[in-house]
Amino acid sequence: MAAAGRQREIAWGLAELRRAGAASELLFLYECATQPVRRLRTVADRLGLTVQAASHLYRQLASRGLVRTDQGEYRPTVEGVSWLHRALTELEGDLARRRERLRIVRTALAIAGERIPPGARVRLELSDGVLVARRGASAGSQGIARAGAENGELVEVAELSGIVAIPPATIYLVVVPTRPPPSVRDLSAARAAVRRFPHGLVGAQGTAAVYLTGRLRLAPVRFGFAAAALEAVRLGVSVLGFIEEEELPRFLATFTGLERIPIRTVRLDELSRPGSHRRPGRRRPEPTLQRSRELR
Repeated sequence: MAAAGRQREIAWGLAELRRAGAASELLFLYECATQPVRRLRTVADRLGLTVQAASHLYRQLASRGLVRTDQGEYRPTVEGVSWLHRALTELEGDLARRRERLRIVRTALAIAGERIPPGARVRLELSDGVLVARRGASAGSQGIARAGAENGELVEVAELSGIVAIPPATIYLVVVPTRPPPSVRDLSAARAAVRRFPHGLVGAQGTAAVYLTGRLRLAPVRFGFAAAALEAVRLGVSVLGFIEEEELPRFLATFTGLERIPIRTVRLDELSRPGSHRRPGRRRPEPTLQRSRELR
């Protein structure tokens, strides 16, 4: 009973199943409780374990008073049946609570990319990070327009199916040296960067970077720029950021440990070099970008 008492202190759920051997213990005991088990090899084959692993499970459970051998069969004790029932009940409750918190999207609001009649089948796509609906079906996400909408109006889409494709996006970072302060040539280079790098969001981090974008009459994201950049690329929106050199490590730290995010950097002084800008009648040279940093 002391062993069973210790088991009651554990709240079973998905988190507990991460404990090494927890799921195997449940399944081993369940097999023994629901059908005759005379050989450990039998239960090992059912659970995809080795005989040695099944033997180890038995010894562990037996030491806690949850299973025993009786007339040549492996059977759970009274405490073992009680423990198994409680664990499965708590696990079921945990799964139910998690399921209730999941938001199953059946309808969605989108911006009409063209005139849409009521009841029309539409396809959904991301455009500049915004959900857009257009007439016709697709292999991605689609649904039915509940009401008509003119181009640019909101439309409610029901009977959703499929997944909205997210277009690839990149974070382009122009590294601004802290010293010396940005010059007229740097201002021209920054203006060229705005024209040259495809983007839907502009940000600035650091005093010199904010000054530079202000001179360009831009309205960059200044607060929480790293978080905004992450959200943007996740929605398929490329980002152009002006980052003071001393601020670069702090910005990149936001992306450490996350999924692969393409980040490309170029120094402002490289864009300021003679011949790096467009000249009348001459082909515009490509900027020198560092190799894509795909952070995990």
